[in-house]
Amino acid sequence: MFRMWCKCFDDRGHLLKDMVVENSSPDESRTKKIFDALDSACHEFDLSKPIWLDSNVSEFKRHSKVRFTQDNFIDSIDFAFLEIEVIEED
Repeated sequence: MFRMWCKCFDDRGHLLKDMVVENSSPDESRTKKIFDALDSACHEFDLSKPIWLDSNVSEFKRHSKVRFTQDNFIDSIDFAFLEIEVIEED
């Protein structure tokens, strides 16, 4: 089972909304599961998809966790950052 926790925070670090996305497909790659989970969260939170910068990729590779700020979105956002974190992997 693959599970990713997606969270939106305000500028004081308070959690505004969150969701856990699960994927039990054994045939999909880790990368596909991550992008599918992020797509689901963006749809649920009514957000455009964030742009992965090099710094986001390296942070995610190190910690399985990354924050997307306004710099990662084309549209304006009404929160400080979106954080995604892998909490369970097969």
